[in-house]
Amino acid sequence: MVTLTAIVSPIGRQLHRHLVKQARAQRWVPVRRCNLTACSSKYVLSQVHPMWQEPLAVPGGDRQSPIDIVVRKSVFDPRLKPLTPQYDPRTCQQIWNNGYSFLVEYDDTTDKSTLKGGPLEDQFRLCQFHFHWGENNSWGSEHTVDRRLYPAELHLVHWNSDKYSLFEEAVMEENGLAVIGVFLKIGKRHEGLQKLVDALPAIRHKGSAVEFTKFDPACLLPKNIDDYWTYAGSLTTPPLTEAVTWIVMKQHIEVSHDQLAVFRSLLFTSAEEEVQKSMVNNFRVQQPLKGRTVRSSFTPFLKEVPTPSDSPNTAV
Repeated sequence: MVTLTAIVSPIGRQLHRHLVKQARAQRWVPVRRCNLTACSSKYVLSQVHPMWQEPLAVPGGDRQSPIDIVVRKSVFDPRLKPLTPQYDPRTCQQIWNNGYSFLVEYDDTTDKSTLKGGPLEDQFRLCQFHFHWGENNSWGSEHTVDRRLYPAELHLVHWNSDKYSLFEEAVMEENGLAVIGVFLKIGKRHEGLQKLVDALPAIRHKGSAVEFTKFDPACLLPKNIDDYWTYAGSLTTPPLTEAVTWIVMKQHIEVSHDQLAVFRSLLFTSAEEEVQKSMVNNFRVQQPLKGRTVRSSFTPFLKEVPTPSDSPNTAV
């Protein structure tokens, strides 16, 4: 990993999602469009993200995400419960390139794939998951731990089905969303991820989607899901609503360099566009904590001794 200060100003971004009505009544077609569509702030070289033509006005909220997690300032909370994800692979429907990331979407019309426990008082339904990654293995994650970055970060997005009837409602309301964040580190090949990697060439261009079924997202969680940080935050993409309970896993998962290289082979652009642009650096710049407390389900002072590969100036 590398220190955050070693990175050029990252590209900001946005995802957008809308419901495709009556799709479930027809034969298989893309069921929905995620709430997250690309945005951007200006790059250090004044380049603009290909999905946005002008700088985005960011609301001045006090609960914006992502953040740097300072381990020794996190507060151990013994009241935090173990997480209880219950995912049904049969609810997996499609994978598509929305011009900013690729999304794996799930049928969330019933309580077949849910998340409970942890800091959550209600039941949340899995809507979709997606990743953020960098142009190389030195950066790419949205959150950091003690200013250290990972090459990619997984987000599993859930919405509160006890309080709200639709994702579109929950995304705008208090306690509407719960997002699990998992860091990816370069290491051995991840067998569970490979089915997903094999499907990516079919959605190389913006706007392409293919049927993708029977994928269990639990295979992407680390072995130990009981150690996590949690804080009140926001979507990291417009509308940037402060409706998210973030649950960031302490333990990372390992993926191979070749697997992450396939992520980077995707394109921000459609097949019709003359200039093709690689899908990399699709993450938002970090936001100030502004007095928020980051709670941990484990004692933060019992830290593992960093290995040489985990030193601040070493890429993973």
